[in-house]
Amino acid sequence: MKTLNVIIEKSENNYSAYLQEVDGVIAVGKSVAEIKQCIIESIEILKEDCDELGYELPEELQGEYSLTFKMDVRSVLDFYSNIFTKAALERITGINQKQLWHYASGERVPRAEQAIKLENALHKLGEELLSIQL
Repeated sequence: MKTLNVIIEKSENNYSAYLQEVDGVIAVGKSVAEIKQCIIESIEILKEDCDELGYELPEELQGEYSLTFKMDVRSVLDFYSNIFTKAALERITGINQKQLWHYASGERVPRAEQAIKLENALHKLGEELLSIQL
């Protein structure tokens, strides 16, 4: 099964997304859940249009595939700003709050190592939360 990448980016008032491997498959939404739903709908519309108009479906969308959703650091920090304070993120990532503010504002783009550090910390937190039963 192939993996296709959905790139989610912060825009002025919402989030936009596109399918990296296929031109023209786009979505707009106010949340990641909305983006996911809209990109799936966009793919379905493309499939229906290709079938209806007799066009060949892009090879990437033929057969089985899965979607991976990717965000840049700025978009993640913005999207979760009402959930995670910079102090909380500093505690779980080890990245200085001031540096996180720079990343969130778009003034600086983190080095690859910093982005991976943030991603790993968030994944670890997610795993910890998934292991909790109430």
